[in-house]
Amino acid sequence: MFRYFLIYKPFGMLSQFSREGEHATLADLNFTFPKDVYPVGRLDADSEGLLLLTNDNRLKTRLLDPKNKHPRTYYVQVEGNVNNEACEKLRAGVEISVDGKKYKTLPAVTNTIEVPELPERNPPVRFRKSIPTSWLALSLYEGKNRQVRRMTAAVGFPTLRLVRYAIGKVSLADFEAIEPGGVVEFDHKDLPLLY
Repeated sequence: MFRYFLIYKPFGMLSQFSREGEHATLADLNFTFPKDVYPVGRLDADSEGLLLLTNDNRLKTRLLDPKNKHPRTYYVQVEGNVNNEACEKLRAGVEISVDGKKYKTLPAVTNTIEVPELPERNPPVRFRKSIPTSWLALSLYEGKNRQVRRMTAAVGFPTLRLVRYAIGKVSLADFEAIEPGGVVEFDHKDLPLLY
């Protein structure tokens, strides 16, 4: 039987069950997953937000294949007051380095947003009085390693906090009480929302 779980991966946790150094892993969550369940994609240790876990390999393949253009939306806190010029560059695609080679990203749906209602990060993002911060909503259809961070840096606005807010049409807003480390089982009938 296929099972589907959405978690709010906390900052500092690896998107895997196996140990690696001192980092917390998915095995540290206060939840017992079936043995054959694994994450679909990943979030770096210094990123947080929605992560899907399942034993449905067909769904994994569908969501991870770039030709299917599966959308993922991130809320990104950046250093500085992000401007329209930077947003336009992100919308057009920017050049980043992937495995030491130049790569032009696909166009991203990009908008500035007000400070979103998110759980506090632990530890908090560093605060510097002299440097303002701002927020973007960025939707991608591809997933290169550390792509969002490389994209915002390429337009002059380094990422301070990165939260995967939505996978397809499923967002953190759909789970009002979910906090970092929280787990929700997802019903198979709602799977089309993930595409």
